[in-house]
Amino acid sequence: MGALPVFRWRLAPDGYATRRQLRARGLRPGGQGVAAQLERPRRRRGPLVAYLYRVDLAKPVRPMTDAKRAALAKANAARRLCPQCRRDAGYVIPGSLGKCVPCAFPTPATPLDDDTPRST
Repeated sequence: MGALPVFRWRLAPDGYATRRQLRARGLRPGGQGVAAQLERPRRRRGPLVAYLYRVDLAKPVRPMTDAKRAALAKANAARRLCPQCRRDAGYVIPGSLGKCVPCAFPTPATPLDDDTPRST
């Protein structure tokens, strides 16, 4: 089929790892190409595929610098800012709404009860 070796799900030999497995070990692919792939058959759609990298060619994860930490903090703060009311929502604004929940679903004005005295 292709030039890559294909292994069945959970049957990859030692020495190969996915990106997440490399990250858990404090490693990154480091510019190497995909070395192999895992496939898990699915009934209705195509197979699930996971790409594998060689552990011996992986490099250590680069340390977080102060400038990178500041840039990430600024980017995350921008994701919390509501474009409509310009307030910090306190959470990452959902992309499906595009604004904070109070702006997306304003509470309707409560009607006056019959017992409430009205000013004339």
